[in-house]
Amino acid sequence: MPGPAYRVGPRGLCRGAALTLVFASVLATAAATGSLPHGDGRSPQMKARSVASAADRDAVADAAADAVADGKSGTEAAEEVVSRSGDRWGAVYDEREYQEFEQALDGSYTGVGIAARRSADGLVAVARVQPGSPADRAGIRAGDLLRTIDGRRVDRRPVSDVVALLRGDRTGAAAGSAVVLGVQRGSADRTETLHRARLATEAVTVRRLGPYRSDSSAAVRIAVDSFTKGSGAAVRDAVRKAPAGAGVLLDLRGNSGGLVSEAVTAASAFLDGGLVATYDVHGEQRALYADAGGDTERPVVVLIDGGTMSAAELLTGALQDRGRAVTVGSRTFGKGSVQMPSKLAGGSVAELTVGHYRTPAGRSVDGHGITPDLAVSARAQQRAETVLSGLGGGS
Repeated sequence: MPGPAYRVGPRGLCRGAALTLVFASVLATAAATGSLPHGDGRSPQMKARSVASAADRDAVADAAADAVADGKSGTEAAEEVVSRSGDRWGAVYDEREYQEFEQALDGSYTGVGIAARRSADGLVAVARVQPGSPADRAGIRAGDLLRTIDGRRVDRRPVSDVVALLRGDRTGAAAGSAVVLGVQRGSADRTETLHRARLATEAVTVRRLGPYRSDSSAAVRIAVDSFTKGSGAAVRDAVRKAPAGAGVLLDLRGNSGGLVSEAVTAASAFLDGGLVATYDVHGEQRALYADAGGDTERPVVVLIDGGTMSAAELLTGALQDRGRAVTVGSRTFGKGSVQMPSKLAGGSVAELTVGHYRTPAGRSVDGHGITPDLAVSARAQQRAETVLSGLGGGS
């Protein structure tokens, strides 16, 4: 019987803030519906564990309730308490932000279909354009520079802020709302007015590696951008459909996390049961296990970098500790703390740290990250493909 669902992913996904690992507690009937816990947001097992954590949670809840009673913002009052608490990964979301957060983990978001990155000269560049999106229809392409959004310069702003502006997070922009982009391609500047749309994320992409081979045994690259709903099953299906004996390059670079249940499902594609991770909630130890029946023979190389976070680190650590994969790339981010959400007065949601998770060998990820078996900074994918070929997985 599967355990409760937990969430591992970006803090402030909708507001574009720093990334966090979130093990969202889904209890009783909420385990089936994906809704928030009712009441004080704690299961019977979670009550009366850590006095400090309970005091922090109570202080946040009391601040929100007092503010709402005085006609003020419960969200702002709760944020002030969290900011003073020393909880680095604690977060408070208003009702709309949390709804967007939930929808994003469901695999959809409101936006224009642009993924942004920092260019070599420090500007904001288009990293990827989602096919069929408003940006795609407007002719925006990867490599274009984003200079302005709604008339505001964004050249040197954090990429997370740029993404938030594209999605209209701070203004609650809905599908159909307009956003005006100043775009540069080469020496040419132009202005494009796009209308946001509800878009489905493409969390998992699969392609063959190397030249076409008549024996159809070429290795496959499975890239997972995030662990949204259904991504674990997509990884599992891709492994099952791969040619017999073909190796798998599991690319987790830049994967900022998502739903831990999806990461466990992805681990189950390569494991025949057994431990995936342990974690604690207010000191109570718990464990996550892979399903039986995974492919334990196919060669696997996991490609990681400093943007590999949270649920992606959990998956990497499991495959590394279980001797199921060779890891290649650079040290991962190191986000392994556990947050639990609770609903506050006024409809906002607070997530406060309650524990940490560990790999099957007992390694703590938080603050340490996962060190790859082969550290590579340049041409990482090429080196990973070479390693995979050496394992007998083709390329």
